[in-house]
Amino acid sequence: MSGERSRLLEVVGLAKSYCELCEGAVEYPKEEFTDRALDLLPRLYWNFFDLSAGVSLGESEYFSEYVDESLYGQIERGISAVMGEEDTFLETFEEDMKYSETPITSSISECMADIYQPLFNFISIVHDSEGSQLEEAFISCKEDFESYWAQTLCNVMRALNSVKYRGKEF
Repeated sequence: MSGERSRLLEVVGLAKSYCELCEGAVEYPKEEFTDRALDLLPRLYWNFFDLSAGVSLGESEYFSEYVDESLYGQIERGISAVMGEEDTFLETFEEDMKYSETPITSSISECMADIYQPLFNFISIVHDSEGSQLEEAFISCKEDFESYWAQTLCNVMRALNSVKYRGKEF
């Protein structure tokens, strides 16, 4: 197996772990959920940022969506239930923030569901094609990463970091 394909398969495993965390959110206490998310999110960012070096990034294909509104809502509600009152955070990178006199908020649950969607689509395409569309699925997911979920990932990491360390004395 080529090194590139092996690395892509590792990314599939990482994406699968993230999706499993989101799907099973209600099974975790907030602290453990936060720790697991803070473990996975930077590794996802790094891999999707870094992994164009060995993968030919041609034109992406169009793939069907696997995440419908119902599944998206289920993921978002589960994470919201775990995060409770700490689900909402101030959004500082929202373009409208420049012109707003009132703070713009976002939620950890919505951000994590927004990341879940392309990652679940990615692993589902790989699974359904028995790996034959691994590169194409990665390219599609990487384009989504670059166009929107990279910033979402950074924002939610900042919010989760705040939840993790708020009120702790060092």
